[in-house]
Amino acid sequence: MTEATHKPRLLTGDTPTGRLHLGHYTGTLENRLSLQEQYECYFILANKHAFTTLLDKPETIRRHTLEVALDWLAVGIDPEKSSMFIQSEVHEIDELTFYFSMLLPFNRVMRNPTLKSEIINKGLGDAYPFGFPLYAVGQTADILAFRPDIVPVGKDQLPHIEMTREVAHRFNHLYESDSETSIFPDVQPMLGRVDRLVGLNGPAEDGTLQKMSKSLNNAILLSDSAEEVRQKVMSMYTDPTRLRATDPGHIENNPLWALHDAFNKDKQWVEEFKEKYRTGNVGDVQVKKQLVSVINDFLEPIRERRVQYENNEASVIEILKAGTEKARIVAQETIEMVKDRIGQKYW
Repeated sequence: MTEATHKPRLLTGDTPTGRLHLGHYTGTLENRLSLQEQYECYFILANKHAFTTLLDKPETIRRHTLEVALDWLAVGIDPEKSSMFIQSEVHEIDELTFYFSMLLPFNRVMRNPTLKSEIINKGLGDAYPFGFPLYAVGQTADILAFRPDIVPVGKDQLPHIEMTREVAHRFNHLYESDSETSIFPDVQPMLGRVDRLVGLNGPAEDGTLQKMSKSLNNAILLSDSAEEVRQKVMSMYTDPTRLRATDPGHIENNPLWALHDAFNKDKQWVEEFKEKYRTGNVGDVQVKKQLVSVINDFLEPIRERRVQYENNEASVIEILKAGTEKARIVAQETIEMVKDRIGQKYW
């Protein structure tokens, strides 16, 4: 049984596809940090899901898994307060995935808009493996194995949360009598303060700004050096209609100002210089230099914490091992409850 706690429970995590960036921070990491005291936190490194697109690169998945763990520690996730764990080491999730796959019609899984967009964005066509739609079912097991009250996610993950709620409702309905309480809670998503942080590049073909993404090469990584930040910001897309610093500029759909809104704590400066920008009284270079300073000030404490762990893989592994042991206790409790409820507990 799990240790008694009066705290509500939280589950969230990342599929390790590489180092994390500022969009991950505003989308979910910021919420994780602020909730460590209030919630019993479990953070999953969903390494098995990475096989959907990196099947032939298992060593890359391993490296990415440890890089994401390092990013978590660097931003301030405290392993004394939160359990960081590796998905592939919690085998109860696999068993739940099988049971849950029986509760979801295949056409329902394929209607998941996030899954459909990933198939398109990754250029998979009709050649994706069976495991690709299965990973969407697996995400419901990732979550419900821990019976959390909330799941901090980015906006694009809301369809997965909705499917998780459907699975929980159907299981509870099928396998409960009037005298029994529900095993699975009505999981609630929690969005970040910035739903979709824009990237550094210009708009897509349809005119919309693309979100910050490593694959689109338009991201500032949490692990970037001060010089890397400077180079990226100084070369970023702003307003193509401004040919001179004295030309009026547009604030809307301008990544430069989207990043100031997200990270510049001096809101008075932001509003004053937005007006100067609109009226052609300040150039892009000055505003970019200020953004360089703002982002580097934000990242500096993260860089300092990173130094404690980045050359000590064994320390990171020990933290993940301890977190995984705690996570397995909860997942084992869940699977025992499930097997008892569905009549498949034989001894």
